[in-house]
Amino acid sequence: MLYLARFAEGFGFITLITLLPYYINVLDPSDTTILGVTIGAGLIVGLYTTGFTLAQTAAVVPLAWAGDRFDKRTVLLGILGLGAITYALFPQVDSSASFIAIRALQGIAVTGGGLMTLSLVGQLADVGTRANAIGKANAANFAASILGSISAGTLYELFGFGPIFLVIVALITVAWVGTFAFLDADETRIEGFPFADLALNRRILTLSTFRFQYAFAVTLVRTWIPIFAGVAAAQGGLAYGGFAVALTVVAEKATNMVCQPFTGRLSDGYGRALFVFFGGAAYGVVALFVPFAPGIGAAIGFPSQLTLSVPSAVAGITFPGWIPVVSEAAVPGRVDLVGDVSPAFLPLLVLSGLLGVADSFREPASMALFADEGTEEGGVASSFGIRELVWRPGSVIAPLLGGWLMYEVSMGAVFYVGGAFALTGAATFLLVLVYGHGTDALTEW
Repeated sequence: MLYLARFAEGFGFITLITLLPYYINVLDPSDTTILGVTIGAGLIVGLYTTGFTLAQTAAVVPLAWAGDRFDKRTVLLGILGLGAITYALFPQVDSSASFIAIRALQGIAVTGGGLMTLSLVGQLADVGTRANAIGKANAANFAASILGSISAGTLYELFGFGPIFLVIVALITVAWVGTFAFLDADETRIEGFPFADLALNRRILTLSTFRFQYAFAVTLVRTWIPIFAGVAAAQGGLAYGGFAVALTVVAEKATNMVCQPFTGRLSDGYGRALFVFFGGAAYGVVALFVPFAPGIGAAIGFPSQLTLSVPSAVAGITFPGWIPVVSEAAVPGRVDLVGDVSPAFLPLLVLSGLLGVADSFREPASMALFADEGTEEGGVASSFGIRELVWRPGSVIAPLLGGWLMYEVSMGAVFYVGGAFALTGAATFLLVLVYGHGTDALTEW
């Protein structure tokens, strides 16, 4: 049931990430003056994500405290109910202000769902299999991300925004019913305020030197991959259609999903700190190559149109008219699900997939380390709460920085800055780890 709840959480989250460039196009943000202060279009685009992350930041401490103090199952049920209500409100969006406000509610739901599901998985798993169990939970999340990305792109092209959110609400409702019916109550109760002790835990402080910087990297790169693929060329994007944008998101999620159970098991046996360092550094290197996707595609000579070999009519069922049909002279009776794309498309898919591979080394190892410290110190939800709080400055500031870079510098600058944050984070983590815990800590943690 925890994997199902994790699946529902990931499905809703990635749907909004996939649809973000289309909300930008539809809402068409422009400079706005409020109380004599002019807010640029780039900052408004940044607020589309920052409103979400600000709400996450405010929700972390009370939700994590409630999870340790009371029944985590009850808290999770409340969060799933809030999520269903929130996604039902998204079809009512008619302005940037309403979009930002509803995304803030989504931020509370996503944070609560993540905290409670991961806390329960980490609490129920044994120490020797904890990273593997968390990797499986994350794999369920990524499976939802893949389905969410594909369905969001295709349903948007067919019907617009409304039916997409109907699917999400139905999925979360199923997760709520399953959690209520099959998940046992959590009997652990932690008195006091575990945040105080865990905030000074030496291992958590060491991990935080990496995580603080890495949050900027992942928020910039993960948010701007679909924006780069989907926004108009005049804004520095590639102007791909919905299905093509979905594929750029799916590539990262698919490789992460496939690798995490395996890399989590490896980190259980060979040292979690090593996997955090290696995964973070690799992520930074790959991110630096993303702006070069057009040049790589042109140099190799990749095609500007990809045609899937699918008949336009199968067993009497004709594909709907929204799918662009390749000319009869070129490929008789075939349809093209991707549409016109630049030669950058295939390199962007590969780079997105490599980002997923790199992050699969880092994520289960990092989560398992926080779970280890939380279970030993008494307060696994609070440990994950600290993990979330360390992430928040980057997730709040990075979208504003990315919006400014996109409009005032260039689209490529977003990925250069993101890659640099990952590399400096990995370097700082290694230095602090060796200096504070010895040279063997890289493989002993």
